[in-house]
Amino acid sequence: MALSLRKVISVTKSCLFVRCLTSIGRKTVLRSIDHKSLLDRNYFQRVIGSDVHHKMCQNVSLQHFSISSQPELICWEGSCHAVLLRKLEIALKDHQVDEAWETFKDIKRLYGFPSHSLVSRLITELSYSSNPHWLQKACDLVYLILKEKSDLLHSDSLTKLSLSLSRAQMPIPASMILRLMLEKGSVPQKNVLWLIILHMVKTEIGTYLASNYLVQICDHFLLLSASKSNHAKLIKPDTMIFNLVLDACVRFGSSFKGQQIIELMPQVGVGADAHSIIIIAQIHEMNGQRDDLKKFKCHIDQVSIQLACHYRQFYDSLLSLHFKFNDIDGAAGLVLDMCRCWDSLSIQKDRNDPHKTCLVPIGSYYLKEGLKLQIVPELLQKDSVFKMDSKQELLLFRNGKYVLSNKALAKLIIAYKRDGRIGELSRLMLSLQKELGTLEGGLISDVIDACIQLGWLETAHDILDDMELAGAPASSITYMSLLTAYYKGKMVREAKALLKQMRKAGLIVDLSDEMVMTTCLSGVVDKNRMHTRTSTSIWKSGLAESLVREMKKQEKAILPVVYKFNSSIYFFCKAKMIDDALRIYGRMQEMKIEPTVQTFINLVYGYSCLNMYREITILWGDIKSSRKSGSLVVCRDLYEFLVLNFLRGGYFERVMEVIGCMKEQNMYCDKWMYKREFLKFHKDLYRNLKASNTRTEAQSKRLEYVEAFRTWAGID
Repeated sequence: MALSLRKVISVTKSCLFVRCLTSIGRKTVLRSIDHKSLLDRNYFQRVIGSDVHHKMCQNVSLQHFSISSQPELICWEGSCHAVLLRKLEIALKDHQVDEAWETFKDIKRLYGFPSHSLVSRLITELSYSSNPHWLQKACDLVYLILKEKSDLLHSDSLTKLSLSLSRAQMPIPASMILRLMLEKGSVPQKNVLWLIILHMVKTEIGTYLASNYLVQICDHFLLLSASKSNHAKLIKPDTMIFNLVLDACVRFGSSFKGQQIIELMPQVGVGADAHSIIIIAQIHEMNGQRDDLKKFKCHIDQVSIQLACHYRQFYDSLLSLHFKFNDIDGAAGLVLDMCRCWDSLSIQKDRNDPHKTCLVPIGSYYLKEGLKLQIVPELLQKDSVFKMDSKQELLLFRNGKYVLSNKALAKLIIAYKRDGRIGELSRLMLSLQKELGTLEGGLISDVIDACIQLGWLETAHDILDDMELAGAPASSITYMSLLTAYYKGKMVREAKALLKQMRKAGLIVDLSDEMVMTTCLSGVVDKNRMHTRTSTSIWKSGLAESLVREMKKQEKAILPVVYKFNSSIYFFCKAKMIDDALRIYGRMQEMKIEPTVQTFINLVYGYSCLNMYREITILWGDIKSSRKSGSLVVCRDLYEFLVLNFLRGGYFERVMEVIGCMKEQNMYCDKWMYKREFLKFHKDLYRNLKASNTRTEAQSKRLEYVEAFRTWAGID
């Protein structure tokens, strides 16, 4: 038995020695072959085969060696692993991206993922590349790590990657990285997130993704806040993030998404600064929400004179809404308020509390569940990354005062003339001329001459009469312009009446009626016999051209009654009074008034608040009919809202139908958001059900659409 034991020990030692020699042989080969051959395990089997191992076991005596096999095996593997790791470190240090990537692939294939630090360094190095190829490789690596070993992902490297992707105008992978971070409970630091969002919102797709990401942050914050988690404040978005996204919503016409984000601000406790107020005003203008915008006015009227130029856009949006609602009295009152308000503010002293917070209701004053937005009208962050490009449509800012543009004047003239209220137009022009301190006859003379150019001679004469009654007669050249137009139009009776007025005012001296007519028709004026004054901008103001443009636009514009109907529907839907909203909608149909996108968005919102998803499918039929007739162009906001509601209600045939419409119009679909919504409500729906096991045709058809959505969204 002792002899047998000695034989076993001898054989064991022999095998151990052979393994040691094999290891030494492998090290020799390692020095003589290229890197890729080293990584081929079959190559080693060919070089050091089983025959060599067998002969060495037979011929070599191991009685003089007492050595363990395991340490030598680890020694070889450790050295190979160490060489590759060292090679990866050097490549990363020297910024050799190609070499680092190939080495990483070899390490991953042989030994799995390297250390946490090396993985982070590799992702960071790939992120520093401006080449989209390597940035996509970095994203692929992140997805691979997430699938196999998610604990290796670190927020710092992911933040750098998302910033690089956004700079490279790759918003889709950038948003995916941001969402992965949020799922792990983190967001980039505020100043870095500003830059990421700033780059993302340069494109339309980036704006959609950034807005959806902001909604996701707010949802996550509200969940953490409800559970009283201390981590909530770390992911809370700030005013700057909201401003960047909201401004992009304005630029790309995503007004309903902008409205949703505005309503998130009071929910998460984020206040609005001076920039926010301007953007909110533009979104309300796009949505036709005049009542909501009017709630800001009393606070804006009280800001310091230094911010007058900044808030020009706010008043521009409010004035635009007055015109859209055909509220000419509201428009005139606003114009006069602006002039008087800033004059009074110019003599105010500095305020004790320039950054006072005010509360503005979102929705109606009468809604019990209404939100209140905190605003700080005098807080203007001049050093922020957010820059505004304010459009100049109706109002201009000249010499510290607001001035009406030709477009605004044209709208006022057209509205007053349409309603036959020329006297009120004259009084408004006189008041403006007085408040603005313009030269004598300047503003009103421009209005009269524009009317003459368009052939509105009666209107021009009425304004001249109003000016005389007010003790502010127009210049003689304005009278002569009208008189000439009368003569050329062979309106003899009117010409004689005007000529009589001119003689009474002392504007004509020692000239007979025939001589005046000859002078007017020839265009030659005797300066010694006619007292003339030069107007500041007669025939050069472009007001007549603006009048023509605005009249053409109004022929194609949405009727004011539509804005009024939509405003009522919006109010009732906010108040969850869907029956009242439907009555307004029914009245529109009876009057054969075509609903707008805003009409349908408001109704879908009202149904959604009450979880009435079946009714939305019926409304979808109306939307398709309007779209087919050409009276409605459906926007992406409405399509997206429909998909989300159909997913919640489980109407998958409608889901795929709407997605098909979006594809037809080349609209980007945020699959991640739809996938998330599906998993939230229908995670296990029909997971184990096969088509052969369905009980009814309806169930079979529904299963077909569920599977189609799963495939489209990439749900396993």
